[in-house]
Amino acid sequence: MTELRRLTVDLGDRSYPIIIGPGALRDSGNFTPWIRSRQLLIVTNETVGPLYLETLTRTLEDRYSIQSVTLPDGEEFKTLEILNRVFDRLLGERFDRGCTLLALGGGVIGDITGFAAACYQRGVDFVQVPTTLLSQVDSSVGGKTGVNHPLGKNMIGAFHQPRCVIADTDTLNTLPDRELSAGLAEVIKYGLINDPEFFSWLESNMDALVSRDPDTLGYAIERSCRDKAEVVAADEREAGQRALLNLGHTFGHAIENGMGYGQWLHGEAVGAGMCMAARFSVDLGLMTDPEAQRAIDLVRRAGLPVDPPPAGSIDSTKFLELMSVDKKVQDGQLRLVLMKGIGKAFITSDFSLEALAQSLDRMIPS
Repeated sequence: MTELRRLTVDLGDRSYPIIIGPGALRDSGNFTPWIRSRQLLIVTNETVGPLYLETLTRTLEDRYSIQSVTLPDGEEFKTLEILNRVFDRLLGERFDRGCTLLALGGGVIGDITGFAAACYQRGVDFVQVPTTLLSQVDSSVGGKTGVNHPLGKNMIGAFHQPRCVIADTDTLNTLPDRELSAGLAEVIKYGLINDPEFFSWLESNMDALVSRDPDTLGYAIERSCRDKAEVVAADEREAGQRALLNLGHTFGHAIENGMGYGQWLHGEAVGAGMCMAARFSVDLGLMTDPEAQRAIDLVRRAGLPVDPPPAGSIDSTKFLELMSVDKKVQDGQLRLVLMKGIGKAFITSDFSLEALAQSLDRMIPS
């Protein structure tokens, strides 16, 4: 049996483990040290629930009183209205403030469940059980929770750290190819931000990742989580350097919003967004064209789009407007994560909107 990989997000008395590997959700010992109550609510969706809800319930039912709620699947359902279904179940079943919520699903379920936990009776425990590659390497780690608003993605939310993250890599066996590629966008992101050695490893191992080699995936997940855990430990609430984790996201969120949530997967939009950030970095003289091309080539090899939607879908004027509705905007000034090279990302507002508009005109297909 493959040994589970373990690491810790170091946040003092709120530190928590990340447990990674095959069969992790079938072993109650991975959960029990971190769950402090008998009342559990498992939150899942219509896609993941039929696959893994019964398994997780069996793992925990001898020790806990378990209820579940199943939400619709998709980014378009990451709303306050759907969030209320979780509160309805918690209140209807008289869950007290000592309860624990378990998020069984991808990033949308993790974000909704975490936000519900942050709000219910002013804060209860929750556990992340991510079942997609994107959620295992990114959204389940770090405590960002929330829902979307029609005017902006993730604009309503809270920081609320989980008690633990249990990433069962067996769940990736049922993941569609498109979802796997979406997760690889966030994996590539870590190499581009501050880990050039990992980026080179990804260039050598991308084919194995796309073909789902278990050992290669396990290493990529652990390395990604380790990179993110270090950033989160240094800047939990994104007062500074944690914003580097948003590489490609300001561009990507504009794509998601402009196309309508759910039309592009989050990872697809981030993949294209990272390529756009690389191209804009070249336009500003920050990054060489060959290095930008390395980034674009790796995103393409992961099966992701490398260009934004055509002008008929979102023109440059609309794109710039959508980018301005973003959490990275401060005092009315747009900040972007750009690059000086592979593994050399930085946060800046030192560019003109005219230069960005001209760059968008060049990048957006006619």
